This record gives sequence, C-alpha cells and structure tokens, in this order.
Amino acid sequence: MLNTAPSTAVALSSAPKLYRLPSLSMVVPNPRSVLVGYSRASVLAIMDKAIVRGYLTISDSEGVSHFGTRTKGCSEVHLKVTRDDFWTRILLSQDLGFSEAYMMGDVQVNNLKAVFDLWLDNEAGMGNLSSTANRIASAISGLSNAFLGQTRWKARLNAIASYDQSNELFKAFLSKEMMYSCALWTDAEGGVRGDLVTGPTPGDLETAQLRKIRHVLTAARVKPGDRILEFGSGWGGLAIEAARTFGCEVDTLTLSKEQKALAEERIKEAGFQDRIRVHLMDYRDIPPSFEKAFDAFVSIEMLEHVGSQHYHTYFKLVDYALKPEDFMRKYMWPNSCLPSASALIAAANSGSEGRFTLEGVENHAAHYPRTLREWGRRLEANVRQESIIKDYPALADAAEYEVFKRKWQYLFAYAGAGFAKGYITCHMLTFTASSECLHIHERLL
Repeated sequence: MLNTAPSTAVALSSAPKLYRLPSLSMVVPNPRSVLVGYSRASVLAIMDKAIVRGYLTISDSEGVSHFGTRTKGCSEVHLKVTRDDFWTRILLSQDLGFSEAYMMGDVQVNNLKAVFDLWLDNEAGMGNLSSTANRIASAISGLSNAFLGQTRWKARLNAIASYDQSNELFKAFLSKEMMYSCALWTDAEGGVRGDLVTGPTPGDLETAQLRKIRHVLTAARVKPGDRILEFGSGWGGLAIEAARTFGCEVDTLTLSKEQKALAEERIKEAGFQDRIRVHLMDYRDIPPSFEKAFDAFVSIEMLEHVGSQHYHTYFKLVDYALKPEDFMRKYMWPNSCLPSASALIAAANSGSEGRFTLEGVENHAAHYPRTLREWGRRLEANVRQESIIKDYPALADAAEYEVFKRKWQYLFAYAGAGFAKGYITCHMLTFTASSECLHIHERLL
C-alpha cells in the first residue's frame, strides 16, 4: 500500500492536464478603428468616382492614392493625412469636416485654394459623399463622441470661434480704414487680378477700400448737413469718411463692445466725436428719438446676419427712422450675400408699406477674391501671437495659436474660390423712396 501511494499521488496530480479544456480568446475590434476604416474606404471610393476634373493625391499611413487625370493647368492637390480623424470628419461633415480637419492639423495641404477649386469643379460627384454620410450619420451620431473624442476637439473649435472679437487680429490684415468688406478695384491697381499679374503694391487696399466707401456715399446722394443712420459700425471707417469728406452727421449701431471702443477711439483721433455717435445697440432697439430723424441709411455687409425671417422688421425700422419729406432717398445694402434677393425685395416693399422701390443692383463679386488675397497676405505679414494673447491668453499655447491662424487661412481661400466661381454673390442694392417715384414704378409694374 505504501508503494502505491506515490503513484496514486502522481496520477492525481497529472489528471488536470489530461482533462483541461482548451482556452478561448476573442479579439474585439476597437469601435473607433472600425469607424475610421469604414470612413477611409468610403471616402476613397467616392473620390475615385467623383474626381473627373483635376488631379488629387491623398497619402496617409496606409499608402498613397491618386484620383483624376493630371492635365496642364488643372487643379492639382496633394493631401497628406496626419491623423486618421480626418476620414471620419470628411465622411460625416463633408466640407465642414474638411475645414475642421484643416484647422486641427489632421491634414496638410499643398495649395488650399486648389482644394476648393477641385471640390467645386467636381461638385456633382461630391454629392455622393453627402448622401452616403446622411445614411450613416443618424446611426452613429450618438456614438461618435466616444469614438472620436469630439468633446475635446469641439471645445477647442468653439473656443477658436470666440477669438474673432480681437481688434488686434483685424488690425493685422485690414486696411487703415479697417473696412471688413469687399474693396472696389480699378485699373489704377491693375484691376481685380492686378496682384496676380504685377504683384501687390503697398497702399492698394487702402485706395480700393476708400473708393468703395465713397462710391456708397455718392450713390446715397448724401450732402453736407445730412444725418445718416448706419446699421453695423465696423470700426467707424464709413462714418469717419462721411463726416470728413461729405460733411454729414452719423449715428452708427454695433453689437460689439470691442468695435465700439476702437471706433470711438478712431473717431476722436480724426476729430469728429461731435458729429459721429456710436451706439451699442441692436437695430430692433432704436429709440423713439430716431423716428423720422435721418436723411439717409447705409449698411455694409450686415444684412446677411439679420436672417430672412427678420427682413420685414428690418425694413420697417429703416422706414421708421427716415424722414418722410425727401423727394429721393437712397438706401444702400452693399455687398450682402443674400439667401434670396426676391425675398429681400419683397420684405423691403412690405416693411416700408410700398415706399421702398428697388432702383439698381451692382454685383461686386469679382472684386472680392483680390480683397481676400490681400487680407491673407497682410495677416501672414502682420499678425503676432504676442498681440493676440493680450485679448485671449489661451492662444499663448502654440498649438492653439496655429489652429486659430489656420482658421483664417481657410476662410480667405474658401471664400475666394466661392466668389471666383460664382457660388457666392455680393451685391449692392439701391432703393428709392418718394411718393412720386413710387407711383411711377407702380404704374410701370
């Protein structure tokens, strides 16, 4: 018995090895990787069919892909994907996703303007990207925050958007008049492409912006002693010129404390503080003292912020503020990118109870690309991180500052391509108001 015990012990100790079940292991795919992989495959498949004009190269950690046909003079674009969030942004948000990817540094671009030219030249095929995105967006929207960490990068983008109130930023790229709107170029500056043909010349933007201001005020037929109402002060550029050259008084409205402070500083330096009043006020809050108090009304690139649902109120208040006895008055809305010109004209007519009649329309879209190019050059040459962080200390971080700068680079290139190809329009509308003029127009209609 004693001799068999050890063998029994051995047998018992080895039994587990004889009857052990095989181990099972399962690799669960990372949900983010699945989404990125699907997005990449979908975007590349769509590009393969969509790019029929121009030539696109996309490179990332998985390889290089080419689309379209390289021809002389075509838009040739090379995108280098540095972070794979790029693919999901593009699939889910198309052009908005690309803008965010560019700002966040997910992609490097050889020529930003060429990107927009390529996109617009192949817009029909790009529609497939939108339809594909729409099919899957609702299914994954609830999960995308977890997959992409969107809380963090969206917070960064939201913060970047709030930095646009810095006066120092706008000083870096605007002209001396600080007009944040389309300039008007003539042969004196080589026309709308003069900077591309002969190169930019110092002072060109100042000349073209002053020409635009005077063009607006001349078309408005203001005269010395007239009182002008302006919606959208900017930094006081038009108001100062109206007082200095045309001998007018101006009441101008803004919603920006920063703009009001700098505008009043500039007005005081010019010596017109007794003739120009800057009001921190919504146009819907104009006081009773403004009723029938003004000879002319001017608004430059502000109307697009009003919203079509408020057009009637807007024109009703303009009519409320203008004097009734003038035979001919001008109402200028230069350079407004309008969602519906017909809706705007109808609102002007109804808001004024038939007293406003459209007299003329000027298209300034051809002048905008050069204005945007000049702003871009000046931004690169003049903006300084140390001046911006005085207003926004968070931009002391180098990465945040680069995101901020890329946003503006993107804006100038995006808008320039849109104006150049006619996808964005920019008009100056002139309305007349008088009983006789209205009567004649009604009969003609």
